[in-house]
Amino acid sequence: MAHSTSDIQVDTIILPRDMHRFDLVASFFRLRKQIFVDRMAWPLHHAEGIEFEQYDTFDTVYVIAHQDGRAVGGARLKRTDCSFGGGTVRYSYMIRDAHLGLLPGMPTNLCHGEPPVDPQSWELTRFAALPLPGLAERILEASNTHLHRIGASDCLFLGPPAFLRMATRLGWTPRKMGDLVGNDDGKFLAFACAVRQPQMAA
Repeated sequence: MAHSTSDIQVDTIILPRDMHRFDLVASFFRLRKQIFVDRMAWPLHHAEGIEFEQYDTFDTVYVIAHQDGRAVGGARLKRTDCSFGGGTVRYSYMIRDAHLGLLPGMPTNLCHGEPPVDPQSWELTRFAALPLPGLAERILEASNTHLHRIGASDCLFLGPPAFLRMATRLGWTPRKMGDLVGNDDGKFLAFACAVRQPQMAA
């Protein structure tokens, strides 16, 4: 089915405030399963046609692009000073937990130093978008706008080198947090970007 980008909306879903819109989050989970599990063959937890994991908690912010009620792209935002989990393992966010050796299969040498624990630093993960013109850029722009609105200073990313190049092209100033590393899923690196003044609509 062909998609037009003209009628795509990009909304920020803040949990638990926006639980009445969880159907949109569930649609994003389905899109993640299609992209990361079906297409990219990442060994991620999935069930009933959706992909989700321990970081999909009820204090998460999702930036979701949707068309006719169906997610066509999105990203997940987590504050870096929050932790969750019971027993001996407490999770915080993906880059830090990988650094601490809490994520089997993820390299522990993502960062040269200790990843931040800071209420003004957020991590963006599970970035996914259908290959539609300008869609990825709109999701990242909406993420930056939300972070700017709430007074965040930095956004951390974990992704392939192309992700860093896209961030640079869109006006961010990425700072590498470590070296390019790899596992069975490919090559990726951790980097941070200062939240910037949102671009004005044309």
